[in-house]
Amino acid sequence: MVGGGAIVSYGGRFGFVGLFIVRPDLRGSGLGRTLWERMRATLLGRLEPGAAIGLDGVLAMEGFYAADGFRSSHRHLRMAGIGAEPAAGPVDPALRPLNELPFELVAGLDRECFGFDRSGFLRPWIDPPGGLGLGLLEDERLRGYGVARPCGEGFKVGPLFADDRDVAGRILAGLGARTGGDPVYLDVPDCNPEALALAAALGMDEVFACARMYLGEPPALPWSRIFGATTLELG
Repeated sequence: MVGGGAIVSYGGRFGFVGLFIVRPDLRGSGLGRTLWERMRATLLGRLEPGAAIGLDGVLAMEGFYAADGFRSSHRHLRMAGIGAEPAAGPVDPALRPLNELPFELVAGLDRECFGFDRSGFLRPWIDPPGGLGLGLLEDERLRGYGVARPCGEGFKVGPLFADDRDVAGRILAGLGARTGGDPVYLDVPDCNPEALALAAALGMDEVFACARMYLGEPPALPWSRIFGATTLELG
């Protein structure tokens, strides 16, 4: 195997491309272009007419995708820090494990922030082995949720959807029950200044960046509520 990639259709209404890579010693030979064109054509064949396709591309490839009709929306900045140890005081009573909440409650908030239904993906994602998913429930309303999943080193947090910075911070603090003392990574959209401010307040540093790009009309998403992308590979 010398290259590969992933394509995802969310109910035919939105597509996403990720994991596109070619073995370094074979780059520039045209294999990547052939693979890319097959991936793109296959995904378009699985989508409704006019459905947009998104991707998070490394900055060095931004021109490659732009030449194929993709347009940049914003950047996702991977912020790295150390998970805060849980507070010594009482546990935030509004925080609830996602696997204990009615699934439709979680899926409903996810649709608002992601823009499309992805229930099949979401069911296993919110309860990752070795990780933790938490929602913040107040007045019978789910105000945000976040998932920490183990990665090669420490944990990635994604998504982190919240009504505001305070809610996002409380969820991150609760995830400290699993991530405390370990490296933590959060992919922050730079079009949400409150998300950038939260990362800065937590002492997180930028270690990587990529461009969110779309082919077609970008979905209208509530970026002020998106404090961390789900995953750069799947949207």
